[in-house]
Amino acid sequence: MINHLSASQINLYLQCGLKYRYQYIDLLPKPFRPSALVFGSALHSTLAWFHEERIKGNSVTLEKLYRIFDADWYSQRIDVNVHFKESEKEANLLNLGREMLTIFFQENHPNVKGCEIPFTVPLHSPNGGDDLEIALEGFFDLIEEDGTIVEYKTSATTLNSSDIDMRIQLTAYSYAYSILYRKLPNGIRVVDFVKGRKPKIVIIETGRDKNDHLGFLHIAQEVLKGIKAGIYIPHQSFWCVECEYRDICPLTKNKAVKSKKESFAFA
Repeated sequence: MINHLSASQINLYLQCGLKYRYQYIDLLPKPFRPSALVFGSALHSTLAWFHEERIKGNSVTLEKLYRIFDADWYSQRIDVNVHFKESEKEANLLNLGREMLTIFFQENHPNVKGCEIPFTVPLHSPNGGDDLEIALEGFFDLIEEDGTIVEYKTSATTLNSSDIDMRIQLTAYSYAYSILYRKLPNGIRVVDFVKGRKPKIVIIETGRDKNDHLGFLHIAQEVLKGIKAGIYIPHQSFWCVECEYRDICPLTKNKAVKSKKESFAFA
């Protein structure tokens, strides 16, 4: 029985209902984990540690950041089959992580209220009636002192600003912030760690208003209806190439799946 929704659950249901069922309803074990997710999680944890130390008033060195990243990378590899893409090497990913951390370390860092802030807020009915009787749960990567939400992402190519403006996850975070603090966030800043031969960090500013929140609530309501009705429609896309369930999915098993695009990101 579903007892809460998260932005990642809503995104996954819309991306592929069948994968949602495999992961959240059937609770099927994943035979591997894509290297992009391992990389993103390790970088994400390292950035959280950096901000936590700054909040405590502790100094942080770049060498310490490297060690935290390496330790988190290896901890995630314990008892996990990591799936590397063709011609991809683990050592290269570790070096890439250090390069990105070097760029990040040299940036200016505003004061923050907190990082890895959990939230649980009610999902209101978009029609003004009773609540949807289920909570929205998640974490803010970072909230700056001025009320700006900061979200870290990793991608193979620079994220598109128009895509960022429409991302459900960011709307969900803006909605949760408005419930918790009874006001809209000052803005939303996406910090995109772009992988490539020459890694870079790209900042994308966006925002949401109450109309965006209303649209999000309509989506959440319909997703919840679909889940409760047991509707899990499979959808074939470029995401299939990194899907952990591709060998059992009726659309992809026994088929070669090619990726036309890579834009993996972490929450």
